[in-house]
Amino acid sequence: MDFTPATWLPVAFAGLMGLSVLLYVVLDGYDLGVGILSGTVRGEHRDRMIASIGPFWDANETWLVLAVGLLLVAFPQAHGAILGELYLPVAGLLLGLILRGVAFEFRAKSAVGYKVWWDRAFVGGSTLAALMQGYMLGLYIVGFERTPANVSFALLTALCLVAGYAFIGAAWLIMKTEGELQRRAVAWARGTLLLSGIGMVAVSVVTPLVSERIWDKWLSLPNFVLLAPIPLVTAGLFVGLSIVLPHLPTRTDRFCWMPFVGAVGIFMLGFHGLAYSFFPYIVPDKLTVWQAAAAPESLMIMFVGALLVLPIIAAYSAFAYRIFWGKATDLRYY
Repeated sequence: MDFTPATWLPVAFAGLMGLSVLLYVVLDGYDLGVGILSGTVRGEHRDRMIASIGPFWDANETWLVLAVGLLLVAFPQAHGAILGELYLPVAGLLLGLILRGVAFEFRAKSAVGYKVWWDRAFVGGSTLAALMQGYMLGLYIVGFERTPANVSFALLTALCLVAGYAFIGAAWLIMKTEGELQRRAVAWARGTLLLSGIGMVAVSVVTPLVSERIWDKWLSLPNFVLLAPIPLVTAGLFVGLSIVLPHLPTRTDRFCWMPFVGAVGIFMLGFHGLAYSFFPYIVPDKLTVWQAAAAPESLMIMFVGALLVLPIIAAYSAFAYRIFWGKATDLRYY
């Protein structure tokens, strides 16, 4: 087997980029979900919801920056091809992220009469960012071909990803809040679980249909038997959550963490399925990780840098979650 840098470095960078995307989807996914759900409440409940993500949301977006940076420096051809196809939704995503970032800071410092507008901007920015991410995912799955059917699928994926983010955001609130807000979070989680499942099923069905290669990877023997645990465990998590959620919150609040852990498991399994489907292609059925990779000498230098930077980002994030563990309190700016 060939273990030259030209062979293993592109795979290593694909793994690092995939890990960064997964961490972004899970971590920024829940705070985008909280932002989306904050539009359904007012006053003290909204402040407490935003306080629950206050110490984390900015650091969570670091993983998106890292993922795009790795795509640019390690796979420049794929960077140009993917972002060229997704120029407008990427612009919409950046607009949403900027809007929610500005609104998060200004809502707490503006005059009372203007706070409601910054709250609306925070909800709008969160929703726009989630919609654009889902739309880009849908177009990526169908190979960027914009037929009416493919665009309809991308729009469905966008709506379902919004529901998925709202679900994991609600699960986060179940874990981080108490009282009336926690009970509302349980209701939100139950309401968004079904649409999240529809999105998962739609992606699972369409992905093999758009590529004969992916169809063979999943449905030929013995792959079909060996890979069966992935959809079965995912379905089990959906069923388990639908059973657990009606019984929350408990009197002792002992199991408030279960919905969030279940949501993280669903996102991880879904991402694993997509990664398996498309690898080794980084641009669907057009460019493999080896074809799109930069020169091995450049990759080696960047790989050493990534090994230094990644532990620092991970340690900082872990430290922040350790310090601010427990129920959310009022968000203060002094």
